[in-house]
Amino acid sequence: MAKRLTLEILQEHVGKEIGLSDWMEITQERINAFAESTEDRQWIHVNPLKAKYGPFRKTIAHGFLILSLLVHLSSKIELLQKGMKMMANVGMNRVRFINPVLVGSKIRNRTVLKDATEKSRGKILITVENTVEIEGAGKPALVAEVLALVFV
Repeated sequence: MAKRLTLEILQEHVGKEIGLSDWMEITQERINAFAESTEDRQWIHVNPLKAKYGPFRKTIAHGFLILSLLVHLSSKIELLQKGMKMMANVGMNRVRFINPVLVGSKIRNRTVLKDATEKSRGKILITVENTVEIEGAGKPALVAEVLALVFV
């Protein structure tokens, strides 16, 4: 059985990288599905022919698509997999979209634990800095500071 996650264990990791996801390719199919579900069908995202003559020469992923993928990209953080009942997103302190993600690009998330504070018995508020990198790019796609409540 996994060891119970505690405030002390989390605090030992504050300021440290706690996760680096695998690379994930951003396909046109994923972009199109996101466009349909959000009704954001701007040509820069969904029209490869028109985008070919646009500023990026290809379609680009929605910034909010990349932001929404943080859940998946962070899902295998080993520290948080052990000994917790569940985790709930609480909000974000800061989000910056820095570099567009072109269709066919690969992204991954680098996660740093910024803070861990006990809110009440069995509930710990964590602050996590996520940096979504684009393979081969000098700048990340986004940086987002996420707040989550960990139930232990």
